[in-house]
Amino acid sequence: MLIRPHDAADDEEWRNLLNRHPFGTLIAPGTNRDVPVVVPTHVHFDGASTIRLHLARPNPIWPALRENPRCLFVVVAAVTYVPTSWEAPPGTPPEWGIPTSHYAAVELDCTATITDDPADIRRYLTDQLATMQPDEPYGDPRDPAAPYTSELRQIRGLELTIDQVRAKFKYDGGEPDDVRQHVADGYRRRNAPGDREALDHLLRRHPPTTS
Repeated sequence: MLIRPHDAADDEEWRNLLNRHPFGTLIAPGTNRDVPVVVPTHVHFDGASTIRLHLARPNPIWPALRENPRCLFVVVAAVTYVPTSWEAPPGTPPEWGIPTSHYAAVELDCTATITDDPADIRRYLTDQLATMQPDEPYGDPRDPAAPYTSELRQIRGLELTIDQVRAKFKYDGGEPDDVRQHVADGYRRRNAPGDREALDHLLRRHPPTTS
């Protein structure tokens, strides 16, 4: 992933993004495979350096992770298309502006640890429930009386230790102030899915002086 200096994100930014978007793509290259195994999944992030999740036992990722525990977890969020007219500098015909995409992306190099221990799996389930439905009632999977006995035999737990991070927040950091203002105004007018979050990132990272 190409990351220009004005698009680089700090630790607080990528951690906040992962906390807000606990869903991504797990990629396991395995060994001597033509293509990696790719699994979209919800996860629990501890806010520091560990991701926990569970997957069904028939999932094809397990053999790949046993071959090679090194893997990637990728999150992409606040994705928008920025049309030509928004990116056209003053004096440029709007149809000849250069369109672009805005997005936030985090690539995490990880080392995977697989567990079949029921106590670990129950703990991972508890973490994920707390992440995914903090305002909804749920039973505690760690309770010995929890009715999960047969279900636990159908899943495995997975812990990913984050070893390296590449994070990019691409929101017109290299454009002049008046172009960023066009883009901010365009987001407000269009108000399509993703526009509000993209606008928040743009204003936080590269606020136009008149916005």
